Amino acid sequence: MKKLLEKIIQKRNPNFSFDCSLPLTVILALAIEKGFSILRSYKLLLRLYWPNKLFLGKRVQFFNIQNIQLGKWTKLGDYCYLSALGKGKLSLGDNVGIGAHSRIIISTSFQNIGEHITIGNNVGIGEFAYLGGAGGLTIGNDCIVGQYFSCHPENHNYKNTNLKIRAQGVNRKGIFIGENCWIGSKVTILDGVTIGNNCIIAAGAVVNKNMPNNCIIGGVPAKVIKQIDAKNISEEKKYKLSISI
Repeated sequence: MKKLLEKIIQKRNPNFSFDCSLPLTVILALAIEKGFSILRSYKLLLRLYWPNKLFLGKRVQFFNIQNIQLGKWTKLGDYCYLSALGKGKLSLGDNVGIGAHSRIIISTSFQNIGEHITIGNNVGIGEFAYLGGAGGLTIGNDCIVGQYFSCHPENHNYKNTNLKIRAQGVNRKGIFIGENCWIGSKVTILDGVTIGNNCIIAAGAVVNKNMPNNCIIGGVPAKVIKQIDAKNISEEKKYKLSISI
């Protein structure tokens, strides 16, 4: 049982192996949970959507599902909500994990629909994330992200003091996050920001300006704390952590 389940999980995460101290009862409970997650995904057939090796948590909801593209071995935690009201797609690459209670929403306005949300391969995002895509959101391959992550690619106009702020509309630039980034818990990224490859963002940071490759970022507002020596970043991405099963 242990070896069989290990081989199945390695389809999603080739570097995975069980801790030798895990009892068989825990491994069996995991097998049952994952089995139900896969079976649960086949209810999407009723909406004419083919689940491609999808692990689907309890009470996951979709809006405009035909505009959603899910890669192989995608894992959506309990109570996630995905809304693809946009000009482009809501696209998740292969081996993506989204934590429970997360909301991934291109836009909420039917009057001015948003752009897209594109998440690359091997990306893991913790629980209670909020990812907006009004101005466009791209997250590169191999990023790992803590809980309560939020991205807001849209700002309200406010300069006309003769009008209520809510009546002045919005402006949108979009957010781009590079590859192989480690983003801590409760990080917020604001509209117009580009973050380079191989970056580490400290927990609680609020990023409101562009950041270069290979740096450690932290603070409110965020700034570069330290450069990471690019010579120490191997082609195998030595800073990358394994995605949870």
